Amino acid sequence: MSQRKAVTKTIATRYTRADKAAKGVILDELCATTGWHRNHARKALTQALRPTPVKPRTPRPPKYGPDVIAALRFCWAVLGAPAGKRLAAVLPELGPTLRRFGELTIDEGTAELLVSMSAATIDRRLVEDRRKLDPKGRAHTKPGSLLKSQIPIRTWAQWDDAVPGFVEIDLVGHEGGNAVGDHAYTLTVTDIATGWTENRSVPNKARKWVIAALDEIAKVLPFPIWGIDSDNGSEFINHHLLAWCEQREITFTRSRPGNSNDGCHVEQKNWAIVRTVVGYHRYGTPSELLLLNKIWVLQSALSNFFCPQQKLISKVRDGAKVVKKYDRATTPHRRAERHDAVTVEDKAILAEIYPTLNPAAIQRQIQALTSELLTLTTAKSGPARTPAVAAAGTRAFGDEATKRTSRAS
Repeated sequence: MSQRKAVTKTIATRYTRADKAAKGVILDELCATTGWHRNHARKALTQALRPTPVKPRTPRPPKYGPDVIAALRFCWAVLGAPAGKRLAAVLPELGPTLRRFGELTIDEGTAELLVSMSAATIDRRLVEDRRKLDPKGRAHTKPGSLLKSQIPIRTWAQWDDAVPGFVEIDLVGHEGGNAVGDHAYTLTVTDIATGWTENRSVPNKARKWVIAALDEIAKVLPFPIWGIDSDNGSEFINHHLLAWCEQREITFTRSRPGNSNDGCHVEQKNWAIVRTVVGYHRYGTPSELLLLNKIWVLQSALSNFFCPQQKLISKVRDGAKVVKKYDRATTPHRRAERHDAVTVEDKAILAEIYPTLNPAAIQRQIQALTSELLTLTTAKSGPARTPAVAAAGTRAFGDEATKRTSRAS
Protein backbone atom coordinates (compact mmCIF):
# COMPACT_ATOMS: atom_id res chain seq x y z
CA MET A 1 0.00 0.00 0.00
CA SER A 2 2.83 2.42 0.81
CA GLN A 3 4.37 1.82 -2.63
CA ARG A 4 1.01 2.40 -4.34
CA LYS A 5 0.60 5.70 -2.50
CA ALA A 6 4.12 6.74 -3.43
CA VAL A 7 3.50 6.03 -7.15
CA THR A 8 0.18 7.89 -7.03
CA LYS A 9 1.73 10.95 -5.40
CA THR A 10 4.57 10.97 -7.94
CA ILE A 11 2.31 11.09 -10.99
CA ALA A 12 -0.49 13.22 -9.45
CA THR A 13 1.07 16.52 -10.57
CA ARG A 14 1.49 15.26 -14.15
CA TYR A 15 -2.14 14.03 -14.11
CA THR A 16 -3.57 17.42 -13.06
CA ARG A 17 -1.68 19.26 -15.85
CA ALA A 18 -2.48 16.76 -18.61
CA ASP A 19 -5.35 17.06 -21.16
CA LYS A 20 -8.24 14.59 -21.34
CA ALA A 21 -6.50 12.10 -23.62
CA ALA A 22 -3.28 12.14 -21.58
CA LYS A 23 -5.25 11.66 -18.35
CA GLY A 24 -6.75 8.49 -19.81
CA VAL A 25 -3.30 7.14 -20.61
CA ILE A 26 -2.07 7.97 -17.07
CA LEU A 27 -5.10 6.25 -15.57
CA ASP A 28 -4.43 3.13 -17.66
CA GLU A 29 -0.79 3.07 -16.50
CA LEU A 30 -1.75 3.52 -12.84
CA CYS A 31 -4.41 0.80 -13.00
CA ALA A 32 -1.96 -1.60 -14.63
CA THR A 33 0.66 -0.83 -11.98
CA THR A 34 -1.55 -0.95 -8.89
CA GLY A 35 -4.45 -3.19 -9.92
CA TRP A 36 -6.96 -0.51 -8.97
CA HIS A 37 -10.31 0.21 -10.67
CA ARG A 38 -10.28 3.36 -12.83
CA ASN A 39 -12.76 5.15 -10.53
CA HIS A 40 -10.63 4.43 -7.47
CA ALA A 41 -7.45 5.44 -9.32
CA ARG A 42 -9.09 8.73 -10.37
CA LYS A 43 -10.08 9.52 -6.77
CA ALA A 44 -6.62 8.58 -5.50
CA LEU A 45 -4.92 10.95 -7.98
CA THR A 46 -7.29 13.75 -7.02
CA GLN A 47 -6.73 13.26 -3.29
CA ALA A 48 -2.94 12.82 -3.51
CA LEU A 49 -2.18 16.55 -3.71
CA ARG A 50 -4.72 17.68 -1.13
CA PRO A 51 -3.16 18.49 2.27
CA THR A 52 -4.33 16.20 5.06
CA PRO A 53 -5.53 18.16 8.08
CA VAL A 54 -3.80 17.03 11.23
CA LYS A 55 -5.76 17.37 14.44
CA PRO A 56 -3.83 17.72 17.68
CA ARG A 57 -3.93 14.48 19.61
CA THR A 58 -5.68 14.60 22.93
CA PRO A 59 -2.96 14.16 25.55
CA ARG A 60 -3.17 11.19 27.84
CA PRO A 61 -4.16 11.90 31.42
CA PRO A 62 -1.08 12.11 33.65
CA LYS A 63 -0.22 8.80 35.30
CA TYR A 64 1.75 10.37 38.15
CA GLY A 65 -0.26 12.97 40.04
CA PRO A 66 0.93 15.73 42.40
CA ASP A 67 1.06 13.35 45.39
CA VAL A 68 3.43 10.98 43.59
CA ILE A 69 5.70 13.81 42.42
CA ALA A 70 5.78 15.34 45.92
CA ALA A 71 6.78 11.95 47.37
CA LEU A 72 9.42 11.56 44.63
CA ARG A 73 10.89 14.98 45.43
CA PHE A 74 11.05 14.08 49.12
CA CYS A 75 12.87 10.79 48.46
CA TRP A 76 15.22 12.58 46.07
CA ALA A 77 16.04 15.24 48.68
CA VAL A 78 16.58 12.66 51.43
CA LEU A 79 19.32 10.92 49.40
CA GLY A 80 21.01 14.16 48.35
CA ALA A 81 19.67 14.56 44.79
CA PRO A 82 20.93 11.37 43.05
CA ALA A 83 20.49 10.64 39.35
CA GLY A 84 17.40 8.83 38.09
CA LYS A 85 19.15 5.49 37.54
CA ARG A 86 20.39 5.41 41.12
CA LEU A 87 17.15 6.68 42.63
CA ALA A 88 14.95 4.22 40.68
CA ALA A 89 17.03 1.30 41.94
CA VAL A 90 16.55 2.20 45.62
CA LEU A 91 12.95 3.47 45.62
CA PRO A 92 11.40 0.00 46.26
CA GLU A 93 13.49 -0.17 49.43
CA LEU A 94 13.53 3.52 50.43
CA GLY A 95 9.77 4.10 50.11
CA PRO A 96 8.70 1.43 52.63
CA THR A 97 11.48 2.51 55.02
CA LEU A 98 10.31 6.14 55.05
CA ARG A 99 6.69 5.03 55.47
CA ARG A 100 7.63 2.76 58.36
CA PHE A 101 9.21 5.69 60.23
CA GLY A 102 6.25 7.96 59.43
CA GLU A 103 8.34 10.29 57.26
CA LEU A 104 6.28 9.66 54.11
CA THR A 105 2.50 9.53 54.49
CA ILE A 106 1.02 8.17 51.26
CA ASP A 107 -1.61 5.59 50.39
CA GLU A 108 -0.92 2.19 48.80
CA GLY A 109 -1.83 3.35 45.29
CA THR A 110 0.61 6.28 45.46
CA ALA A 111 3.31 3.99 46.87
CA GLU A 112 2.89 1.53 43.99
CA LEU A 113 3.12 4.33 41.43
CA LEU A 114 6.21 5.74 43.14
CA VAL A 115 8.20 2.51 43.00
CA SER A 116 7.09 1.81 39.41
CA MET A 117 8.62 4.99 37.96
CA SER A 118 11.43 4.43 35.49
CA ALA A 119 14.77 6.21 35.66
CA ALA A 120 13.97 8.30 32.57
CA THR A 121 10.62 9.41 34.02
CA ILE A 122 12.29 10.37 37.29
CA ASP A 123 14.84 12.51 35.46
CA ARG A 124 12.11 14.23 33.42
CA ARG A 125 10.00 14.96 36.49
CA LEU A 126 12.95 16.39 38.42
CA VAL A 127 14.64 18.35 35.64
CA GLU A 128 13.47 21.75 36.94
CA ASP A 129 14.44 20.93 40.51
CA ARG A 130 17.87 19.70 39.43
CA ARG A 131 18.46 22.88 37.44
CA LYS A 132 18.25 24.87 40.68
CA LEU A 133 21.17 22.88 42.09
CA ASP A 134 23.72 23.67 39.38
CA PRO A 135 26.99 22.96 41.22
CA LYS A 136 30.06 25.16 40.91
CA GLY A 137 33.70 24.55 41.74
CA ARG A 138 33.79 20.96 40.55
CA ALA A 139 37.19 19.59 39.56
CA HIS A 140 35.87 17.46 36.63
CA THR A 141 38.21 14.57 37.36
CA LYS A 142 38.34 12.08 34.51
CA PRO A 143 37.47 8.49 35.49
CA GLY A 144 40.28 5.96 35.49
CA SER A 145 40.93 2.38 36.56
CA LEU A 146 43.02 0.90 39.34
CA LEU A 147 46.37 -0.23 37.94
CA LYS A 148 47.70 -3.62 38.90
CA SER A 149 51.21 -2.43 37.99
CA GLN A 150 51.44 -0.04 40.94
CA ILE A 151 54.72 -0.05 42.85
CA PRO A 152 54.34 -2.24 45.96
CA ILE A 153 55.88 -0.82 49.12
CA ARG A 154 55.22 -3.89 51.23
CA THR A 155 53.10 -6.83 49.99
CA TRP A 156 51.55 -9.40 52.33
CA ALA A 157 48.90 -10.65 49.91
CA GLN A 158 48.10 -10.38 46.23
CA TRP A 159 46.18 -7.20 45.43
CA ASP A 160 42.60 -8.17 44.61
CA ASP A 161 40.17 -5.26 44.27
CA ALA A 162 37.25 -7.69 43.80
CA VAL A 163 37.38 -8.64 47.50
CA PRO A 164 36.04 -6.27 50.19
CA GLY A 165 38.88 -4.85 52.27
CA PHE A 166 41.11 -3.43 49.52
CA VAL A 167 40.69 0.32 49.87
CA GLU A 168 41.90 3.59 48.37
CA ILE A 169 42.69 6.51 50.68
CA ASP A 170 43.08 10.24 50.10
CA LEU A 171 43.03 13.57 51.93
CA VAL A 172 40.71 16.46 51.03
CA GLY A 173 41.91 19.91 52.12
CA HIS A 174 39.56 22.43 53.71
CA GLU A 175 41.70 25.54 53.12
CA GLY A 176 38.91 27.71 51.67
CA GLY A 177 41.16 29.05 48.90
CA ASN A 178 43.91 30.13 51.31
CA ALA A 179 46.54 27.47 52.03
CA VAL A 180 48.47 29.62 54.55
CA GLY A 181 48.64 28.14 58.06
CA ASP A 182 47.09 25.01 59.50
CA HIS A 183 43.67 23.90 58.37
CA ALA A 184 41.62 20.73 58.53
CA TYR A 185 41.78 17.78 56.15
CA THR A 186 39.30 14.96 55.65
CA LEU A 187 40.61 11.43 55.20
CA THR A 188 38.45 9.48 52.73
CA VAL A 189 38.66 5.67 52.71
CA THR A 190 36.76 3.88 49.91
CA ASP A 191 36.45 0.12 49.49
CA ILE A 192 36.75 -0.73 45.79
CA ALA A 193 34.61 -3.89 45.72
CA THR A 194 31.56 -2.54 47.57
CA GLY A 195 31.95 1.25 47.40
CA TRP A 196 31.73 1.49 51.21
CA THR A 197 33.14 4.90 52.22
CA GLU A 198 34.19 6.29 55.59
CA ASN A 199 35.46 9.80 56.35
CA ARG A 200 37.27 11.36 59.29
CA SER A 201 38.57 14.92 59.61
CA VAL A 202 41.98 15.69 61.10
CA PRO A 203 43.58 19.01 62.23
CA ASN A 204 46.38 18.87 59.64
CA LYS A 205 48.41 16.46 57.50
CA ALA A 206 50.63 15.25 60.36
CA ARG A 207 51.24 11.52 60.15
CA LYS A 208 49.99 10.84 63.68
CA TRP A 209 46.56 12.27 62.85
CA VAL A 210 46.30 10.27 59.62
CA ILE A 211 47.18 7.02 61.40
CA ALA A 212 44.77 7.78 64.24
CA ALA A 213 41.97 8.39 61.71
CA LEU A 214 42.84 5.14 59.89
CA ASP A 215 42.69 3.28 63.21
CA GLU A 216 39.22 4.64 63.90
CA ILE A 217 37.94 3.87 60.41
CA ALA A 218 39.38 0.31 60.52
CA LYS A 219 37.26 -0.33 63.64
CA VAL A 220 33.97 0.71 62.03
CA LEU A 221 34.36 -0.88 58.59
CA PRO A 222 32.13 -3.97 58.22
CA PHE A 223 35.12 -6.03 57.04
CA PRO A 224 38.87 -6.05 57.78
CA ILE A 225 41.30 -4.00 55.69
CA TRP A 226 43.50 -6.22 53.49
CA GLY A 227 45.10 -3.62 51.25
CA ILE A 228 45.65 0.15 51.11
CA ASP A 229 46.40 2.17 47.98
CA SER A 230 47.41 5.83 48.38
CA ASP A 231 48.88 8.67 46.38
CA ASN A 232 52.49 9.80 46.80
CA GLY A 233 51.92 12.47 49.46
CA SER A 234 54.25 12.58 52.43
CA GLU A 235 51.31 12.04 54.78
CA PHE A 236 51.06 8.49 53.38
CA ILE A 237 54.52 7.59 52.06
CA ASN A 238 56.36 7.44 55.36
CA HIS A 239 57.78 4.88 57.79
CA HIS A 240 54.95 5.34 60.30
CA LEU A 241 52.19 4.24 57.92
CA LEU A 242 54.42 1.49 56.52
CA ALA A 243 54.97 0.16 60.05
CA TRP A 244 51.22 0.39 60.72
CA CYS A 245 50.55 -1.78 57.64
CA GLU A 246 53.37 -4.22 58.48
CA GLN A 247 52.02 -4.71 61.99
CA ARG A 248 48.58 -5.63 60.60
CA GLU A 249 49.90 -7.50 57.54
CA ILE A 250 48.15 -5.12 55.15
CA THR A 251 49.19 -4.79 51.51
CA PHE A 252 50.44 -1.23 50.89
CA THR A 253 50.74 0.16 47.36
CA ARG A 254 51.02 3.63 45.90
CA SER A 255 49.89 5.20 42.63
CA ARG A 256 52.18 6.49 39.93
CA PRO A 257 53.51 10.00 40.55
CA GLY A 258 51.45 12.57 38.65
CA ASN A 259 48.58 10.15 37.92
CA SER A 260 45.77 11.09 40.29
CA ASN A 261 43.30 8.96 38.31
CA ASP A 262 45.02 5.84 39.59
CA GLY A 263 42.92 6.48 42.69
CA CYS A 264 39.72 7.23 40.81
CA HIS A 265 37.40 5.46 43.26
CA VAL A 266 38.36 7.63 46.23
CA GLU A 267 38.75 10.77 44.09
CA GLN A 268 35.11 10.44 43.01
CA LYS A 269 34.01 10.18 46.65
CA ASN A 270 36.00 13.32 47.48
CA TRP A 271 33.44 15.17 45.36
CA ALA A 272 30.29 13.07 45.81
CA ILE A 273 30.49 12.98 49.62
CA VAL A 274 32.93 15.55 51.01
CA ARG A 275 32.46 18.55 48.72
CA THR A 276 28.71 18.21 48.21
CA VAL A 277 28.13 18.01 51.98
CA VAL A 278 30.54 20.56 53.52
CA GLY A 279 31.59 22.56 50.45
CA TYR A 280 34.77 24.60 50.00
CA HIS A 281 35.04 26.73 53.17
CA ARG A 282 38.07 26.89 55.44
CA TYR A 283 37.78 24.69 58.53
CA GLY A 284 40.33 24.13 61.27
CA THR A 285 39.10 25.11 64.73
CA PRO A 286 38.39 22.37 67.32
CA SER A 287 34.65 23.09 67.23
CA GLU A 288 34.61 22.81 63.43
CA LEU A 289 36.52 19.51 63.56
CA LEU A 290 34.03 18.18 66.09
CA LEU A 291 31.10 19.09 63.82
CA LEU A 292 32.84 17.62 60.75
CA ASN A 293 33.34 14.26 62.42
CA LYS A 294 29.74 14.22 63.67
CA ILE A 295 28.64 14.83 60.07
CA TRP A 296 30.81 12.00 58.73
CA VAL A 297 29.32 9.46 61.16
CA LEU A 298 25.80 10.37 60.00
CA GLN A 299 26.80 10.59 56.34
CA SER A 300 28.33 7.12 56.53
CA ALA A 301 24.98 5.65 57.58
CA LEU A 302 23.12 7.53 54.84
CA SER A 303 25.49 6.91 51.93
CA ASN A 304 26.44 3.31 52.75
CA PHE A 305 22.98 2.02 53.59
CA PHE A 306 20.69 4.08 51.34
CA CYS A 307 22.61 5.71 48.45
CA PRO A 308 23.00 3.29 45.50
CA GLN A 309 26.11 3.23 43.33
CA GLN A 310 26.90 1.79 39.91
CA LYS A 311 30.05 -0.16 39.05
CA LEU A 312 31.65 -0.33 35.62
CA ILE A 313 31.34 -3.83 34.11
CA SER A 314 33.06 -3.37 30.75
CA LYS A 315 34.67 -0.67 28.64
CA VAL A 316 35.16 -1.22 24.89
CA ARG A 317 36.84 1.26 22.58
CA ASP A 318 35.97 1.30 18.87
CA GLY A 319 38.07 4.04 17.33
CA ALA A 320 36.99 7.30 18.95
CA LYS A 321 33.86 5.74 20.43
CA VAL A 322 33.94 4.24 23.92
CA VAL A 323 31.06 2.01 25.05
CA LYS A 324 30.71 1.52 28.80
CA LYS A 325 28.36 -0.89 30.54
CA TYR A 326 27.39 -0.61 34.20
CA ASP A 327 25.67 -2.97 36.59
CA ARG A 328 22.36 -2.21 38.29
CA ALA A 329 22.75 0.46 40.94
CA THR A 330 22.73 -0.84 44.51
CA THR A 331 23.95 0.31 47.91
CA PRO A 332 27.32 -0.61 49.47
CA HIS A 333 25.36 -2.31 52.25
CA ARG A 334 23.67 -4.67 49.77
CA ARG A 335 26.95 -5.32 47.92
CA ALA A 336 28.63 -6.31 51.20
CA GLU A 337 25.62 -8.38 52.21
CA ARG A 338 25.76 -10.41 48.98
CA HIS A 339 29.54 -10.84 48.86
CA ASP A 340 30.88 -14.27 49.82
CA ALA A 341 34.07 -12.81 51.32
CA VAL A 342 32.15 -10.94 54.06
CA THR A 343 31.74 -13.10 57.14
CA VAL A 344 28.37 -14.23 58.48
CA GLU A 345 28.99 -12.30 61.72
CA ASP A 346 29.61 -9.04 59.84
CA LYS A 347 26.50 -9.59 57.70
CA ALA A 348 24.46 -10.17 60.87
CA ILE A 349 25.69 -6.87 62.32
CA LEU A 350 24.70 -5.02 59.14
CA ALA A 351 21.29 -6.70 59.14
CA GLU A 352 20.79 -5.62 62.76
CA ILE A 353 21.76 -2.00 62.12
CA TYR A 354 19.76 -1.41 58.94
CA PRO A 355 16.17 -1.54 60.35
CA THR A 356 17.07 1.09 62.98
CA LEU A 357 18.12 3.75 60.45
CA ASN A 358 15.71 6.51 59.40
CA PRO A 359 17.22 8.16 56.29
CA ALA A 360 15.01 11.27 56.49
CA ALA A 361 15.92 11.88 60.14
CA ILE A 362 19.62 11.34 59.33
CA GLN A 363 19.41 13.85 56.47
CA ARG A 364 17.78 16.43 58.78
CA GLN A 365 20.54 15.96 61.35
CA ILE A 366 23.20 16.38 58.66
CA GLN A 367 21.56 19.57 57.41
CA ALA A 368 21.35 20.96 60.94
CA LEU A 369 25.04 20.23 61.57
CA THR A 370 26.16 21.66 58.22
CA SER A 371 24.15 24.82 58.91
CA GLU A 372 25.87 25.13 62.28
CA LEU A 373 29.24 24.51 60.62
CA LEU A 374 28.51 27.18 58.01
CA THR A 375 27.58 29.67 60.74
CA LEU A 376 30.85 29.00 62.57
CA THR A 377 33.10 29.34 59.55
CA THR A 378 31.43 32.46 58.12
CA ALA A 379 31.61 34.17 61.52
CA LYS A 380 35.40 33.85 61.62
CA SER A 381 37.53 36.80 60.60
CA GLY A 382 40.08 36.21 57.88
CA PRO A 383 40.51 36.02 54.10
CA ALA A 384 37.54 35.58 51.81
CA ARG A 385 36.42 32.01 51.36
CA THR A 386 34.88 30.22 48.42
CA PRO A 387 31.16 29.61 49.08
CA ALA A 388 29.86 26.06 49.39
CA VAL A 389 27.40 26.43 46.53
CA ALA A 390 26.49 22.77 46.05
CA ALA A 391 26.11 22.00 49.75
CA ALA A 392 24.03 25.07 50.53
CA GLY A 393 21.79 24.47 47.51
CA THR A 394 21.17 20.84 48.40
CA ARG A 395 20.34 21.71 52.00
CA ALA A 396 17.98 24.51 50.99
CA PHE A 397 16.14 22.31 48.52
CA GLY A 398 15.94 19.46 51.02
CA ASP A 399 14.23 21.72 53.53
CA GLU A 400 11.80 23.02 50.91
CA ALA A 401 10.99 19.52 49.67
CA THR A 402 10.31 18.40 53.22
CA LYS A 403 7.90 21.29 53.75
CA ARG A 404 6.05 20.65 50.48
CA THR A 405 5.68 16.95 51.21
CA SER A 406 4.40 17.65 54.73
CA ARG A 407 1.78 20.03 53.35
CA ALA A 408 0.76 17.52 50.66
CA SER A 409 0.42 14.79 53.25
